[in-house]
Amino acid sequence: MPASPDSRSPRQARFLTVGDEAAGQRLDNYLIREMKGVPRTRLYKALRKGEVRVNKGRVRADYRLALGDVVRLPPLHQPEPSAAPRISHQQAEQVERQILHEDDNLLVINKPSGLAVHGGSGLSFGLIECLRHIRPDTRYLELVHRLDRDTSGVILIAKRAPILRELHRQLREKHIDKRYLALVAGKWPRAVRVVDAPLEKNVLQSGERMVRVNREGKRAVTEFSVVERLQGATLIEARPITGRTHQIRVHAQHAGFPLLGDAKYSNDATESFARQIGLKRLFLHAASLQFALPDSGELVFRAPLDLELESVLDKLRN
Repeated sequence: MPASPDSRSPRQARFLTVGDEAAGQRLDNYLIREMKGVPRTRLYKALRKGEVRVNKGRVRADYRLALGDVVRLPPLHQPEPSAAPRISHQQAEQVERQILHEDDNLLVINKPSGLAVHGGSGLSFGLIECLRHIRPDTRYLELVHRLDRDTSGVILIAKRAPILRELHRQLREKHIDKRYLALVAGKWPRAVRVVDAPLEKNVLQSGERMVRVNREGKRAVTEFSVVERLQGATLIEARPITGRTHQIRVHAQHAGFPLLGDAKYSNDATESFARQIGLKRLFLHAASLQFALPDSGELVFRAPLDLELESVLDKLRN
């Protein structure tokens, strides 16, 4: 049911009925979308205290909404909606040029390095805001998955809620094949084919998010293979079996070969080598995605390396 005109009042709870577009979504993600501006810590506190209810009952943050569920949203203060971010014509054109594929179900983008997938944390806009700007008549655009800001490559945006739910199911059940290209200094051993090391997230006092290998963390598995031996470096392919934050970067570091251009998980030797070859960004690129959709069959999307990464490889080959 639609919210009443005074639904933003901090004194009145809202009751929303879940429609097709939200069915199958995690409750915490639904709350973040419906209660824009409320800090996530406050939303999770509301869940723990039972202020948020589904069909009059307490639920967990990972509860998946069903069509027709009635969600009680507590009377938490929400700031007035901010003005839409100002996206320049040049920025919009840059994103438009990176579209690899578009149909009624999906937008597939070769995300540039340096562009976050969404605004927030001091960023007025990201990829999804740009896409909504250049596709104002497309009613539904939602990120299927994420890439780190400094990582380039293939990313999926759903144009229909059922497609988003289906792809999220495939991600949970590990039916989507993701392949990344990365560059490391030195000679990656062919024998190092799998890194199975649990990862733990930490937030530093500065607010920076770091991940480290810790036996108390969540299980994380990455498959690695050698693509090309280069002068003083190795181009490798990484296939993450699990989907942990910074997984490929930390697993490569754990194997003794930090990714070149990785300011967060690098060391003095690799930083020096990156400067020597003129690399000014993280060399991590989501090269391909493979999966199947009921009406489309098997789909494979590949994203070429950008000119900066290609020029680094050419330099090492010569």
